Amino acid sequence: MAHGAPRVPPVVPGTDPALRLIEGRIQAERGRISPLYQVLLNSPPLAEGWEALLTAIRNRSGVPADLREIVILRVAVLNRAPYEFDAHVPHARRAGVDDAMIESLRDPGFARAIDDPIGLVVALTDAMTRDVHPPEALMAQVTQRFDARTTLELVATVAAYNMVSRLLVALEIHG
Repeated sequence: MAHGAPRVPPVVPGTDPALRLIEGRIQAERGRISPLYQVLLNSPPLAEGWEALLTAIRNRSGVPADLREIVILRVAVLNRAPYEFDAHVPHARRAGVDDAMIESLRDPGFARAIDDPIGLVVALTDAMTRDVHPPEALMAQVTQRFDARTTLELVATVAAYNMVSRLLVALEIHG
């Protein structure tokens, strides 16, 4: 399926000497300057802050990598952000998420028992993404299963990737 151009024009990496340092940091952390970051480069302060936040969430968080990627894939499905989903499938596989689980997460109705860490994380992601405010009983289970740091980082991961997907969708950024 062909997609049109993003609603905000991408900045071609290497074309603005003033962006050299931020482009270098993005390249070092991500391995490339993706279409998302090319659009973000229209605002150097935003690109820099975005990179710092998302790097902390993806690369410096105590949330187990498989659960983190399950959150990201789930947010992408619920917010109808296929670029985000497709971009994270390889990360999910590297984190040990098997293809059957990846396919299951594509179903907006997917659920499993919340006494299982995956089911609990999916329930939290669904509640935060669909309703913003997760039910007290669900949060009690999250805080019983995870320590304070992991709970905070898990909630921040859901929140941050809702931000990512909503920007991607609103600005029609595709891979």
